[in-house]
Amino acid sequence: MDIPKIKLKLMYEKMIKIRYFEEHVRDLFAAGELPGFVHLYLGQEAIAAGVCTTLRDNDYITSTHRGHGHIIAKGGDLNKIMAELYGKSTGYNKGKGGSMHIAWPLLGILGANGIVGAGLPIAIGAAFSSKYLKSDQVTVCFFGDGASNEGMFHESLNIASAFNLPVVFVCENNLYAVGTRQSEVRKVEDIAARAGAYGMPGVVVDGNDVIAVYEVTKEAVERARTGDGPTLIEGKTYRWRPHFEGEPDTYRPREEVEAWMSRDPIARFRDLLINQNIFTDNELDEINREILAEIRDAIQFARNSPLPAPEEALQDLWA
Repeated sequence: MDIPKIKLKLMYEKMIKIRYFEEHVRDLFAAGELPGFVHLYLGQEAIAAGVCTTLRDNDYITSTHRGHGHIIAKGGDLNKIMAELYGKSTGYNKGKGGSMHIAWPLLGILGANGIVGAGLPIAIGAAFSSKYLKSDQVTVCFFGDGASNEGMFHESLNIASAFNLPVVFVCENNLYAVGTRQSEVRKVEDIAARAGAYGMPGVVVDGNDVIAVYEVTKEAVERARTGDGPTLIEGKTYRWRPHFEGEPDTYRPREEVEAWMSRDPIARFRDLLINQNIFTDNELDEINREILAEIRDAIQFARNSPLPAPEEALQDLWA
């Protein structure tokens, strides 16, 4: 495997951070501690980790309503992310963004987004600015299978191709758009096949294999950074939880859920790292313990943080 050990460790750490963070958010929401809605990234950790490990700090990402994993993988501060979910003033967006709208441009995070597909045109704008300024930055646009049926998807791919923009489109195909199975509303089996209509490469990858995701994304990022234009990557994956927490999971066959959970991307990666003598069980267990402590500290940080003052409601408004 021609990937530096430090990169492999980074990918494992990102995946574990996402897994533990989301498991705790699941429990905190069920206990009534978190306001609003949360859409969990459990089961899809390999895509965010594999993609973001190829990026530089100043590269951009646009995210979705299921964005915690992307923000963590891009290097987001766990304290600030958790505080934002709690609606506290110490959050990334002072408690005003919440779960679906966390943004931090200083780290290239141009925002999670509650509107399906809305990150696509934002990514185009970011990529166009990078090309215009000759800044050598790449934009990664995360979106779901449902967004690929929207006009914004087709318009964005067309513009990216026409202007040869440094953007990588990453479709996280978890088979369902809310409760609609995609095979019922889309004739093509692979969303990546749509890339051909816009004159760009389209790549299908096992979205539960972090190494495969890393390798195809690395090639796409290098292509974008060197001026060769955009790529569409489709990661086949599955969300372990319902569309949002609290929703009855009645539309997915139980055997399908169990089959995908048996393909746990973290367990697969851990086995690979141990079987190839890259890390030992004890070394990986120590990483797990350290990250679990970070998550618990983040929860306490959020609980102990103040709510925004009422007068702050009219601050940081732009129109």
